[in-house]
Amino acid sequence: MLRDFVFMSLLVLIILALTYLTYSGGLGDLPPQDIRTIAKNYLNLTYNQEVSWLWTASPEAVAAIVWDYRGLDTLFETVVFYGAILAALTLFRSIAKAPEFVSSTGLSLIVKRVTAIVTLAILTVAASTALHGHLTPGGGFQGGAIASVAPLLLLVVFGKQFFIGRKITYSKMLSVRNISLTLLGFTSVALLVLGFLIGVEGYIFQNQAKTVSNLSYPTHFLDVPLGGSLIFFNLFEFLAVASGFTLVFTILLSRDDTLRRELEGEERGY
Repeated sequence: MLRDFVFMSLLVLIILALTYLTYSGGLGDLPPQDIRTIAKNYLNLTYNQEVSWLWTASPEAVAAIVWDYRGLDTLFETVVFYGAILAALTLFRSIAKAPEFVSSTGLSLIVKRVTAIVTLAILTVAASTALHGHLTPGGGFQGGAIASVAPLLLLVVFGKQFFIGRKITYSKMLSVRNISLTLLGFTSVALLVLGFLIGVEGYIFQNQAKTVSNLSYPTHFLDVPLGGSLIFFNLFEFLAVASGFTLVFTILLSRDDTLRRELEGEERGY
């Protein structure tokens, strides 16, 4: 009891001390209480069709900022992520295709059945997160990260033979990643290319028509908002991230001695 009392007293004292330091300015200036001008513009214009030359046709402001207002920044972040995956695949290129994993035959039948149900739920949530990223919080990266848990579970629980039997190979996953990234790049310049072909103005990462360009991605499918280019960005990012993580998992699940043998001589440059 005495120890619990001392612990609670110290915790209260720490909270009070941090509160005093915060409000007395000891930790620096406090964040402003009002919304900054740029934030107000984003919130007011993202889905404001009355200002059609500045809107993004998406009610999800975060997705609009990430893939429209600052789309080039996001594209470069995706390229950096792709470079990291590519470096890992290059470093372990000889074992990426090797049939050496933690388990080759998988776990028990009960674990496999439970995993099959859980995997279906994971992929459903992942697809919903990615495809609704222009409507609700989420997006392609988040959906891809969620989806990548499914193949990780399958590799551990079912073994590599499960993937081999269903023709899910290293080369196919790499192709999915490369095609997805290519389509991401194409989506960012599609209206620019279209404008060049038909002789009108177009811009990189153009989503909706501007004052000097009447080119736009579709804003709705039936009565469902598409967010113009945002749904395509989220879809291709989803596929690229999911396949990229899956490729890395195929390396991480190799045996320790295999990984160690692959890195022999790296410290000497050969």
